[in-house]
Amino acid sequence: MKRQLFVISLLVAVVLSIGTASAQSKRYTVMFYNVENLFDTIQDPTIYDTEFIPSGNKEWNSAKYYKKLDNLERLFYSVAKQNKSYPTVIGVSEVENRNVLEDLASQEQLLAANYQICHYDGPDARGVDVAFFYRPDQFKYEGSESIKAKIPGARENFRTRDLLTMWGKIDGEDFFFLVSHWPSRRGGHSASAYLREGLASQIKSICDSVRKANPAMKVVVMGDFNDDPGDKSVSENLGAKLSKKRLGELDLFNPYWQMHKDGYGTLVYNDLWNLFDNIVVSSNLANAPKGTLELWKPAKAEYYGNIFKADFLFQREGQYKGYPLRTYVGNNFQAGWSDHLPVFIYIVK
Repeated sequence: MKRQLFVISLLVAVVLSIGTASAQSKRYTVMFYNVENLFDTIQDPTIYDTEFIPSGNKEWNSAKYYKKLDNLERLFYSVAKQNKSYPTVIGVSEVENRNVLEDLASQEQLLAANYQICHYDGPDARGVDVAFFYRPDQFKYEGSESIKAKIPGARENFRTRDLLTMWGKIDGEDFFFLVSHWPSRRGGHSASAYLREGLASQIKSICDSVRKANPAMKVVVMGDFNDDPGDKSVSENLGAKLSKKRLGELDLFNPYWQMHKDGYGTLVYNDLWNLFDNIVVSSNLANAPKGTLELWKPAKAEYYGNIFKADFLFQREGQYKGYPLRTYVGNNFQAGWSDHLPVFIYIVK
């Protein structure tokens, strides 16, 4: 009994130290993660979720659902422990509904962050949405809007994820966040490229409008882009640049482009690493005015972008050794996390 009380006391002490570290250092972490099919076990007749019910091909049940939640809790807590602070804002994709978000935010090791949720049900055929978690002690929420994707040339019945926007203040400064999950490469990269390029142009237009209305607004765009940083959709349509030097007023900077050029990635296909998970920032955050919040990298770091690569996130044996450890391969339950790795950036003053 004494040992149990000691372990509980130690956990509380660690949680309290994590929760207070960022307030002392003025360092804020912004994170994105494709959690890969976070579904509940209840069938929703309005979407195609029959894979993820107990009678479906994957035999998705409560035990598997709670294992998935435990895994995600471990991941988010590990990021917090590494950075000595729970992330200020976390964007996620592939979540079914608000219920699964509330279940995740209620996990024991995440309670100290008091995460609030920003989510809207979207039109995706499978029912997967994007969402935000945010710490109300660090991000002062002011409003949000879910924006329908408008892609020229897409078929009339094309259903994809909405764009989720959220705005408020960090340390008294105006911030605008946008999280999105771009159309997949189904049918091939080239054949589907126009879908991602069209959505990227829409996002750029939204960001430009926000910056023109309030030049002081600092913009952060994140998500699973289903394209790499050097692809046309990201580099040209979104306009996310490789270098933070000489950015134009409305330009965006992509901290992950150089990382991908150097061989890093967040998911693997046919033994090749892609970097679909990006966080890009406006020029006034990349090259912030003196005395204001800015994009930051630690002194010994090579990049402004970060990929979280804990050992437990990887397959350790078999055909997919070295790949991210997923929840399923086909219909075979792997008890893993996701086919993607999480990404995060630091903002400091």
